[in-house]
Amino acid sequence: MANDINTDEIKFEPVDRSLFAGAVNDPGNIRSKTRYAWETPPAPIPEGQIVETLEADVVIIGAGIAGLAAGTRCGELGMRVIVVDKYNGLVAHGAHIACLDSPVMRKLGVKIDKEEFARRWMHTSGSRVNEDLLWLYINKGEEAVQWLLDLAKGECELHLYGGQYKGPEFTEYAATHYFEKKEGSHYKWFGAFLFCEILQETILASGNQIIRKTRAEQLEKTDGRVTAFIAKGEDGQYRRYKGNKAVILATGDIGGDPEMLAKYCPLGLRPKKNGYFPAGINSGDGHKMALWAGARMEDASWALSLHLISYAMYSFFFLHVNRRGQRFMNEDTWSQAKAIRILMQPQWGDGDWAWSVFDSKWFEDVGARIKLAGGQFCEPLMAEYGQPWDDKNGVKEAIDAYIKKGACLVADTLEKLAEKMEVPADTFTATVGRYNKMYDQGRDDDYGKRSEMLTSIDKPPYYALKFGPAILNVFGGALTDTKMRVMDNDLHPIPGLYAVGNVAGGLHGVDYPLLLNGNSHSRALIWAREAAADIAGSSAE
Repeated sequence: MANDINTDEIKFEPVDRSLFAGAVNDPGNIRSKTRYAWETPPAPIPEGQIVETLEADVVIIGAGIAGLAAGTRCGELGMRVIVVDKYNGLVAHGAHIACLDSPVMRKLGVKIDKEEFARRWMHTSGSRVNEDLLWLYINKGEEAVQWLLDLAKGECELHLYGGQYKGPEFTEYAATHYFEKKEGSHYKWFGAFLFCEILQETILASGNQIIRKTRAEQLEKTDGRVTAFIAKGEDGQYRRYKGNKAVILATGDIGGDPEMLAKYCPLGLRPKKNGYFPAGINSGDGHKMALWAGARMEDASWALSLHLISYAMYSFFFLHVNRRGQRFMNEDTWSQAKAIRILMQPQWGDGDWAWSVFDSKWFEDVGARIKLAGGQFCEPLMAEYGQPWDDKNGVKEAIDAYIKKGACLVADTLEKLAEKMEVPADTFTATVGRYNKMYDQGRDDDYGKRSEMLTSIDKPPYYALKFGPAILNVFGGALTDTKMRVMDNDLHPIPGLYAVGNVAGGLHGVDYPLLLNGNSHSRALIWAREAAADIAGSSAE
């Protein structure tokens, strides 16, 4: 019958896009339809309420790693800088920083295939990534991390983290690093706070300014160019901060604003706990100001990082059961996957946790398999590459501390353990029995866990370690080019406006790629340095 059709007579009419105007599937409607009050630009702050104008070559909103790095690099390039932040102290979280090559990696013989890394990043992100930004990140990471290390003037040294997940399907790369203060260093902090401390000291030593307890509220444009922002100080007065060369947004992410999560990352509303510090301060201020200035936001749903830090900082790869006492996943996977699976389980009230169940030989069981699995929340946060699994690593002491605070339950029988866990004893004991049977047969018929990662649960006392996710960051924001210039809805640069760190979009999609722990910290440095370089080579015309 198909052969009787004369295809020459078929005429294809172009789709009339006006048919979709205002409909749910109208792309313009999806992007522009106002649902929340913050999506409407506020009225300009009256000139009479602005008591002072402060001027610099570059003015920066936000004093986290990205903002401080931008201020530091702009200062190094000879520009006068003012950094403004609404908090009263350092804003940071986490411990790691990542780059795909470094002197310590070369010394240890660790080499990363960058092309493979790029492919896996794109796959993890559902291809929703600006590949130019991805390769900027890949190629400039070592330079940025070494720059930060050099700013410490010999008081810190770089170490390679060894706690990456080593499973065959979800392998994390051994390219995560951390800074360690040398003996006698004057620095007070470690991890991300140390990064901020180094950058802050450099800015202040150069004679540039950091003004805290001051909240930016609006950007200002002159003839289409972003030239300043208006901020309310600790005294309640408004001041104009004028950037003769540029204004840089470095305001962090949206995880502290429920309405922004609802619009751009609904999954971020599911965890009951927020692991960001200070809690709630990441309220998307820069995203809103960029939106009001005409910036193009990347399409939802944005990626987010969910860290297993709500109750205990360990979960290992043992049997995981939900609040019904049932196994619910292949435990041989990375931490982000565990967080998602927990949020999919039946919960009641404020529940957002699962249990990792093991017996008295747990420490030996982990040690025997650490080279096969590992990963965050299985090994210590500052585990050095090549560090052996032994009694000196502090994990036993951590579990003892969780027992004391009630995050790890212990009982001599499975029935008593179930009672403490508040799960049905018959279901729980049957779950453990089936798990032991699969260990004996050397095959996981339920979830396909690698046979070498199965363990028996048969030597009392028995343990149930409570663990669950907290939202840490949301990765999405204003689209930029590789110079960190913010793009408008037609993907043209908005003159004078830059975005660095987590207020900028384009590098993540769907899921946070824990292929490389600490990748957001080095991204903050790279983006800051690229923005500063472009501003230094740009004129205000």
